Amino acid sequence: METSLALWLVTIAGIVALMAVDFFAITRTPHEVKFKEAMWSSIFYVGVAIAFGVFIYLWQGSQYGTEYFAAYLVEKSLSVDNLFVFIIILTQFSVPFNLHQRVLLVGVALAIVLRGIFIAIGASALALFSFTFAIFGAILVWTGVQLMRHRNDEPDPRDNLLVRIVRKRYRFSEAYRGTSLFITENGLRYATPLLLVMFAIGTTDLIFALDSIPATFGVTQEPYLVFTVNAFALLGLRALYFLLRGLLDKLIYLSLGLSIILVFIGLKLFLTYFHELNNSIPKISTNASLVVITLVLVAVFMASAVKIRSNRTTGDNASPATDDEVDEES
Repeated sequence: METSLALWLVTIAGIVALMAVDFFAITRTPHEVKFKEAMWSSIFYVGVAIAFGVFIYLWQGSQYGTEYFAAYLVEKSLSVDNLFVFIIILTQFSVPFNLHQRVLLVGVALAIVLRGIFIAIGASALALFSFTFAIFGAILVWTGVQLMRHRNDEPDPRDNLLVRIVRKRYRFSEAYRGTSLFITENGLRYATPLLLVMFAIGTTDLIFALDSIPATFGVTQEPYLVFTVNAFALLGLRALYFLLRGLLDKLIYLSLGLSIILVFIGLKLFLTYFHELNNSIPKISTNASLVVITLVLVAVFMASAVKIRSNRTTGDNASPATDDEVDEES
């Protein structure tokens, strides 16, 4: 796929413009996002991503068009898993509801920049060393297995090494001060918890990038497609958070489904590496990948819905009971 510097600059400018519209028009006045606003915003970003995919399909042909949509499906499904962690971060740092979208928007902006750097490094490694396919494959298989083993564990954002370093190096105030990131008290300059939360969101997403970017490279090796897919998936993440905030606990088997997808793409990358060494060894096509990923996601939604309906029928709870619920039952 031939891409020019001008195309990259136009694409980056378009992404920056979308973020600027979000920042100045939508989050200028902090407010709690309602379902209807989140729904239309999510529809808009998914529509933009689909329209761009149609553009790729018409401009570069069915091969790259299919790779784009398969990669977008992978990134979008993995981004849903990110939302679980974002909810935990916003809850543990006691972020006021009216500041959630500001936190997510800045965190997403930081994540796009960091992922862009990762993608450039990954693309260079793949171009120079075919063994990178095997390395990415091993990362995905290991991540998929670990996700399957610890699918019921809740991560603690305070364990984030970068967050701990920032806490030690800077003074932070105890309370939020609206949208202010820094304040001055008694002649001393303090950072507010809002800055720490934004940093936690951005750096935590960087950890997710360690598996999502290799997963995207497992579907397409085109850096331009990998970058645009990641950008569009992240841009729609803020709206998706508010849209699915009350529904995420209903996707009981999401982590299991994502672990299967990661292991599958990891094996696909192993086959790609061995195919580079010996053309007689088959590799999994993009169309086959798209079918497998779609079937796994459909199975996740259907199995989760069946499980929830079964729990309602038997009177069980889909999620673990809280301490208050246990006390009430006893």
